[in-house]
Amino acid sequence: MRVLICRCAVDYDGRLEAHLPEADRLVLVKADGSVSIHADDRAYKPLNWMTPPCTLRETTGDDLTEADRELGVRQLWTVENPKKERLTIRIFEVYQDVSRELGEDPGLVKDGVEAHLQELLAAQIEILGEGYTLVRREYPTAIGPVDILSRDSEGGSVAVEIKRRGGIDGVEQLTRYVELLNRDELLAPVQGVFAAQEIKPQARTLAEDRGFRCVVLDYQAMRGLEPTELRLF
Repeated sequence: MRVLICRCAVDYDGRLEAHLPEADRLVLVKADGSVSIHADDRAYKPLNWMTPPCTLRETTGDDLTEADRELGVRQLWTVENPKKERLTIRIFEVYQDVSRELGEDPGLVKDGVEAHLQELLAAQIEILGEGYTLVRREYPTAIGPVDILSRDSEGGSVAVEIKRRGGIDGVEQLTRYVELLNRDELLAPVQGVFAAQEIKPQARTLAEDRGFRCVVLDYQAMRGLEPTELRLF
């Protein structure tokens, strides 16, 4: 991972155009090739980013255009992906530039309920719909394992992200998995299912906007336990 704290301006050209004016920011370059630009707020969400596969080209010194040199640009980073989307980062001052290999990450360890939900849903995959079949739990990808990979009644691939309480971060996680899996010709097209005991309204809206189906899981019923709410004894 490379961590760059700098003063920069950023332009994105692709499906739309976006501009970040000159300011102090954090730029992260990860081993998978992704590049993201962060402000000192907004929690984990970057201001702009480019997901892999993409290429990063650095231009400095005499290779900079005269216009950039006149603006005080010291480094020009150009990040492009195969779709011809481009992220241009003009760096005016570098405060810190650190690179370090983090090694292989063991991944997220789910809490007991999420892990059990995954196990139960894999064993009762028909909850997702009639004709569904299980391909594999913890299906490996370059950015971590997908909770469940299944096939629908027509043989289409379906990636399932499971949460105890489903929030926007879970939808973003599913989005990354589906985008990556859709690059595999043997799996594409891949649909997404966001499954949780409870799905927050904002997460449901985002998931459905991205074409994902939301499924609310009844943990007690999946465990084979009868509901106790209406019992007197």
